[in-house]
This record gives sequence, C-alpha cells and structure tokens, in this order.
Amino acid sequence: MVPLGSACPDFRLLDVVTGRSVGRSDFAGRPLLVMFICNHCPFVTHVQEELSRLGRDATTLGVSIVGICSNDVRTHPMDGPAQMKATAQEQSWTFPYLHDESQAVARAFDAACTPDFFLYSRDHTLVYRGQLDDSRPGSPQPVTGADLRAAISCLVGGKPLPGVQRPSMGCNIKWKS
Repeated sequence: MVPLGSACPDFRLLDVVTGRSVGRSDFAGRPLLVMFICNHCPFVTHVQEELSRLGRDATTLGVSIVGICSNDVRTHPMDGPAQMKATAQEQSWTFPYLHDESQAVARAFDAACTPDFFLYSRDHTLVYRGQLDDSRPGSPQPVTGADLRAAISCLVGGKPLPGVQRPSMGCNIKWKS
C-alpha cells in the first residue's frame, strides 16, 4: 500500500460526463478523495448506490471527489467512456468520472483494484488508503461506507485518522498487455 503522507500524484483526465478536463490542481486547497472504480466489477456494482450517497455527503463536508476508470477497454469494453457516462448518469454521481486510457494515472497512484480509495488532506497529502467498508458481494454485511466515512469525518473534524486501515478488496485493474 502507498505510504500515508505521500503526495497526491498529479493527473489530468477527461470527465466522460461533461467532456471537461479535470486534474488535481482543480482541487487545490480542498481535501480530495480519488476512487479507482469501473463499470463491470461486481465489487463496484455492489457499492454503486453508496458511491452516490458518498458523493453527495462528502461534497457537503467540503471534500472533493473524482472517480477514475483505468481498465483496458480492449479486454473490458464495458469500461469504455460511453458506458462510463451511462453508469454515472444512471447512478446520479455528482463527482467527475474520469477515463484513464493510458493507465498512467493508475500506475502513478499505485492503484491495485476496483474499488480502491485514496483520501488526501487539503495539502493533498495521503491520509487514508483503504476499503469502503466490510461489505462484499454476496455477504450479509450491509454497504455503509463506514471505514471511508470515518476517515472523512476525522479529516474534516481535525481528528486523528484511524491507525488501522484495511486495504480495498475488489477486481484487479485490467492492465494493458
């Protein structure tokens, strides 16, 4: 896992919904949550509604969010820009959904799976990298976003973040060969 205290890698990618270029510098001085997500992964589809709620709630707290899809669309066409746009609109996501066609951004973040969450402070220093919550597809555990929400609450409340941060679990990013 990327060490806490790491700087947020610079990025600039196309938002598939608006067609605008979105980058780290657009969020200067604000906490930033970077989520590596996609359309086809059962772990992501399992939490899509929570991502919608989280998008609304975090924004209210002053935390900016971006979702990034870095999967190889040749092997996983469901993760292409048109399909990403449709998913974002169906789910009423309020955050930019960015397409990382070259996969350079996923590599810069050392993202491993979908979903994978990276929360940065106002100065874009990594304060949390871990799971959304304990829920998994097919498990009785409800989707609550508890782990990530606790980290966001601590960050915006100026409290120490949880010392134990459990890694995300999901589908591996589909790397180009």
